[in-house]
Amino acid sequence: MIRPLLCVAFLLLPFAAANALAEPARQSGEPYELVRGLQAVQDGIANGDTAAHGSHITLIRQIGERFLAADPGVWSNAQNSQAAVIYLLSGGAPQIVRKLPRDKMNIDERLFNGALAYVEGRQEEARELLKDVKPRTLSSGLGGQVALVQGALFARAEASLAIERLDDARLLLPGTLVEEAALRREILLVGQAEDFDKFEFLTLAYIRHYRNSIYAGDFWQRFSTGLAQSSLALDERRFARIAALLEQIERAGRLKLYLVIARAAMLRGQLAVTRLAGERALTLSADASADRERAHFFRGVARALTDEYDGGLAELKALDRSKLPERDVPLLNATVQLALDVRKPLPGGSATAADKPPATPARLDLASSTVTLARAHKQLGELELLTRDRRP
Repeated sequence: MIRPLLCVAFLLLPFAAANALAEPARQSGEPYELVRGLQAVQDGIANGDTAAHGSHITLIRQIGERFLAADPGVWSNAQNSQAAVIYLLSGGAPQIVRKLPRDKMNIDERLFNGALAYVEGRQEEARELLKDVKPRTLSSGLGGQVALVQGALFARAEASLAIERLDDARLLLPGTLVEEAALRREILLVGQAEDFDKFEFLTLAYIRHYRNSIYAGDFWQRFSTGLAQSSLALDERRFARIAALLEQIERAGRLKLYLVIARAAMLRGQLAVTRLAGERALTLSADASADRERAHFFRGVARALTDEYDGGLAELKALDRSKLPERDVPLLNATVQLALDVRKPLPGGSATAADKPPATPARLDLASSTVTLARAHKQLGELELLTRDRRP
């Protein structure tokens, strides 16, 4: 009997959201009840409800009208005063909130003014007013919203504090648009902090709960930025875990990220990762495409400078240079020259030695020839990055 009742309840949820959107004027509740209805609709957005996304601006406007028409005495109720701040931080118009009777408000003045400053774009003032507010001392509804704002305000100046506040937002309002927004913001900060375990945890949490969110595209953009701007993907031991995360992204985005990872790994001398990412990109790219040529470039570099000298050099020589980005062509030239120089006989060597080059070692020491490195550095300054991590 319980299961059919649950099914009916879930079927009725869209109708409840529609009623909240279409008939706020018929609600007889107090301001905090109106804001609860707004939050319910916004939580639908986090779950991919496009109808809610298209109509919630109308709901915000209608609730603002109800606020202005309310008896001034209602604001002495702390729940209603808190609802005014939640409304403001949920997209409500600051000009509406400014018209409310401030002398009746039953809420901390710094919190109220800080929320207004944030919404109106006065970031420094908002930071000063809200910096000492402890979200967990507030009601969960208000605390979660304030923590989310603090995460945005301190993201650049105090990243560790911002991460802490975004954790608070997720814990205070799980399953809501606030948690969804906190995950989107936190993923980039954690990536910049090089915390792979938490980066992976946040990604999986988002996939589990919000993969259908209207704002999922923004999450994956932040995910990609966090991955590309850090060294999270450059550790060969965790490459399989990175690949599992990337499987959640559409094919074109996945290909782009593997190419970014391959290039970053190459410039840092992480040739095992360069090869792994290059090979993944090969499987995702179309025949004769520019992306296919770049994937061959990265794989060829990794092969030529490790244990597949002949095959890697042949792969590099076979590239269609016209399809490579301009910035990669000098790097290709320098890499090919470096690979060729490795096989040159030492000064004073015999002709026989020149005819029979020494066997390629299992892993080349790119720092073994200062002359070679000087020539490569002159051709392209970026080659210094390629060898930096391999020097003794």
